[in-house]
Amino acid sequence: MCLSGIKTTCLLFIFLLFLSFDLLAQNATLSGKVVEATSASALAYATVRVFKTSDNQLVAGGLTTENGTFSIQVPYGQYKAEIEFLGFEPLRSNEFVLSKEQNKLDLGTLRMESKVVELDGAEVRAEKSTMVLSLDKKVFNVGKDLANAGGSATEILSNIPSVSVDAEGDIKLRGSDNVRILIDGKPSGLVSFKGSSGLQQLQANMIDRVEIITNPSARYEAEGAAGIINIILKKDQKQGFNGSFELVSGHPVNYGAATNLNYRHRKVNFFINYGLSWRETPGRGTLFQERRNGDSTFLLRQTTNNDFRGLNNSVRGGIDYFFSDKSILTASYLWRRSDAQRFSKLRYEDFFQNLNTPLGYTLREQDETEDEVNSEYQLLWKRKFKREGSELTAEAKYLNYWESSNQLFPQQTFRSDGTEVKSLATVQQSLNDEYERQYLLQVDYVHPVAKKGKVEAGLRSSFRDMVNDFLVSEQDDNGKFQPLPGLDNYFTYLENITGVYAIAANQHGRFSWQGGLRWEYTDVTTALETTNYRNPRNYANLFPSAHLTLELPNNHAIQASYSRRIRRPRYDDLTPFVTYTDERNYFSGNPDLQPEFSDVYEIGHIRTFDKGSFTSSIYYRNTTGRFERIRMLDERGFAQTFPQNLKSENAVGVEFTCGYSPTKWWKLDFNANFFRADIDGSNLSTNFQATAQSWFCRQTSKFALPKNLDIQLRGNYEAPQRIAQGIRKGIYFVDVSASKDIMDRRGTLTLSVLDAFNSRKWRSQINGAGFETEFFFQPRPRQVNLTFNYRIKQNKGAAKKMLEE
Repeated sequence: MCLSGIKTTCLLFIFLLFLSFDLLAQNATLSGKVVEATSASALAYATVRVFKTSDNQLVAGGLTTENGTFSIQVPYGQYKAEIEFLGFEPLRSNEFVLSKEQNKLDLGTLRMESKVVELDGAEVRAEKSTMVLSLDKKVFNVGKDLANAGGSATEILSNIPSVSVDAEGDIKLRGSDNVRILIDGKPSGLVSFKGSSGLQQLQANMIDRVEIITNPSARYEAEGAAGIINIILKKDQKQGFNGSFELVSGHPVNYGAATNLNYRHRKVNFFINYGLSWRETPGRGTLFQERRNGDSTFLLRQTTNNDFRGLNNSVRGGIDYFFSDKSILTASYLWRRSDAQRFSKLRYEDFFQNLNTPLGYTLREQDETEDEVNSEYQLLWKRKFKREGSELTAEAKYLNYWESSNQLFPQQTFRSDGTEVKSLATVQQSLNDEYERQYLLQVDYVHPVAKKGKVEAGLRSSFRDMVNDFLVSEQDDNGKFQPLPGLDNYFTYLENITGVYAIAANQHGRFSWQGGLRWEYTDVTTALETTNYRNPRNYANLFPSAHLTLELPNNHAIQASYSRRIRRPRYDDLTPFVTYTDERNYFSGNPDLQPEFSDVYEIGHIRTFDKGSFTSSIYYRNTTGRFERIRMLDERGFAQTFPQNLKSENAVGVEFTCGYSPTKWWKLDFNANFFRADIDGSNLSTNFQATAQSWFCRQTSKFALPKNLDIQLRGNYEAPQRIAQGIRKGIYFVDVSASKDIMDRRGTLTLSVLDAFNSRKWRSQINGAGFETEFFFQPRPRQVNLTFNYRIKQNKGAAKKMLEE
């Protein structure tokens, strides 16, 4: 898109936002802080609404920040405030007056009580909002989305606005796979070797919420141009014993059990989450390829059938020790093990000139056994000081991961008449051992200045040591396995990243600003020990960020933001060996891949109203060195696909997200994203240039019916999209779910049908020098899950007695 077009779009967008703003109103500032009553912990993203006392009309509203504070612009008048938060009793203030003489009012610290009430043994629970919107972050509460029951973290992300998941399990945010995935705000072994596809082994029951940050500040590491997805695991800090148990049964086979338990007594809080699952996932795919060599045309028709079976165990436990309400030390441990088997059958049919002239066919099988173990240790200390908002956080983390894979590939070749060519029969074996160790140290400090300003500073240092020991061999006439050329090596990856940052922020009436600068030094060395190949690289970069926010009358606010981001090649982007399942379609990394850099600009608008909220944004990303997987054929027609750096990509898009409750029994969420990307791969080939225009949308409706019955419908659509070498075709699917509270509302039964019409199928077309390839893949058919969840909560009397002790 040309520069003038971008400017015109931005001006039009801003003009439309301001049409409804009443800029002539005189306003006062209402502020305060919202905390949990028993622990005094800040409640982030609590809803604050201001009503006229005369007619109870809503005049202003907003959300609390991460440290629980809020500041809202309110016209002069007489009001009362109401604060609501997930699972807590609503809190209402006394009446107050705002005027020219009283144009600033601080409500102080507002303490909210947990909403857990026992009525004849039945627990009454507050209803959580599925989606909480703010200018700089969107928060999605997992438990209230019925489609998540019995699923995995990957399926949770596929249900979240702005996020999509492709056939390989890779996560995209606003159409870009340049996204950083964190767990509890930090990197995790779940997304190390396998990237985001490792999230398929984390059960949904262990997840509390997901945060989407599309343009992060300098506080966050600079990784991820499209933004950050932060998965928050469950942990409670309420006094007494709390918990839940869950059982899952599904088809195709999906059996699971999980528990989340918490016990707090005085200054000590214990928490533990455990998940066990056994899943069988059938998949299927086809490929059709036409390759031209002079006057000759060679055709390939390929079918693939997969059967994946996996047993996953995950446990996370820890202790919080409260030295005081201002000093907390947390020690936690996460352990995960996955034992998997993968069976695949491939059929290659070869033709000459047309499909009426078969040359023969080949049958190939894969029999794989794979074991994975991941351990994570964490020590976290938080210290709040006397001055409100002053806080020091220090954390140390250690990750340990290993994976062992043993694969066997028997293969037979047949003539067109069905007779076997015994001389071409082979048996191949792939042995692959991967290891990772990672050390992380991080310190952050926040200090308030003036009345509403603050400065932040922090240090983060991480060290990763990763190894891939791989060997592919073929059985000779004597029954012994001999290494295949180029497929026997020992790949090492050493990474050391150190970053420091500083942020300053302040608020002046309706206007607030934040500016930050982050410096990161990267030292990476990759090596192939067997062939004595080493590739050291180190670089230092500055990553500035800026956020400007203006609060406007009638519950409007706008924000402009900028940040510079980086995407470093991941382990699987660099390792030269990934899989040998399909010898005609070989996927690998590229040890010479360089990082990509992006400048990200965004203008956002939010409007809150009595029955919901609405956000809109326009964004622009200028990326150099973009990663793209390129497919190339050799003289036999065998393909190799590996990532390469393209010259650039310029992307502009518009996004709309809305949460709205037309009635008390109907709640709907809607998200739509429209984007255009100009891809320039002319540094590789003049053919690798494309303009991608696409869009996707997602709509969820939830109906609260009588007798504790809820029904949820979700529709998803992703339009076709051009890529550097071809096109990814459109995809649509529908999820249907229902839940009912039973056993005096302590238990819930949930039935979910994912991809109800069995339409979630990935299709694409790749064009290259002398060839065209069409793909079809369905990694999982329609999934039906039945989930039973049982909750344990202590009553208020027990909590009060415990506090009195």
